[in-house]
Amino acid sequence: MVKLIACDIDGTLIPYGQTDLPQALFPLVRALGEKGILFCPASGRQYHSLRRLFAPVADTACFLCENGAAIFGPGPEEDTAPLLSKTVFPRKEALALCRDIMACPEADIFISGQNTTYVCGCDETLIHHTQSILGNRLSEVNDPEEVAEDIIKISAYCPGGIADTFTRLGTWGKVFRMAEAGPMWVDFTLSDKGTGITALCQALGIDLSDVAAFGDNWNDLAMLQTVGHPWLMSNADPRLKELIPRHCDDPLVVMEAILAGEYPAKE
Repeated sequence: MVKLIACDIDGTLIPYGQTDLPQALFPLVRALGEKGILFCPASGRQYHSLRRLFAPVADTACFLCENGAAIFGPGPEEDTAPLLSKTVFPRKEALALCRDIMACPEADIFISGQNTTYVCGCDETLIHHTQSILGNRLSEVNDPEEVAEDIIKISAYCPGGIADTFTRLGTWGKVFRMAEAGPMWVDFTLSDKGTGITALCQALGIDLSDVAAFGDNWNDLAMLQTVGHPWLMSNADPRLKELIPRHCDDPLVVMEAILAGEYPAKE
């Protein structure tokens, strides 16, 4: 029995290069909720961005944000929804990683607090995209030291591709979780979507075996390996497809089957 559906956004619900969710998703999420099945966007995006993106159903959804570093329960308003879990970087190591990312000529740095993204030295086009297209709550700083709140995620944005950044910053993968989060993003956290979905289920009293999850990339793997009903997008990396054998072209088709009681098949 499925009691919770967790779904990645970019590359899963929204193809790379596009910005809008399928409109059929919102009535489907409402119908699932009427049957007692919760829906949870599971993303590297920040909470403010996700609330805006899922505005028609934001009052009933849970939110796994910043690759599991911040988990929010359902709530009618953004500022009053319960924070169920937050995983914080040790500050000294976080600032050292920031310095190393800023030394990469091919990368821009994004520093995540609980509900604000901090940028340092980014050009105006990228800032506009982050605010207007991604919908992030954003603040510009001159130096990472100026970020006064807890740091929960650090990202390198690499418009030319992530290969060089992975090579330059590879040793940080021994300190933090380092994951490809799309063709232009490298994310660093102390959490991942697996620890995030575990924390969410513990808070809600839901067994992980009763969770369906959808993803397309390596930062989704821990979540997919944690839940009882993992689904990988059919166009994912072939190496991922070897690890997650259940594949789909459209999460909404599987969600409709869950709503209809056709999945998982009855014994």
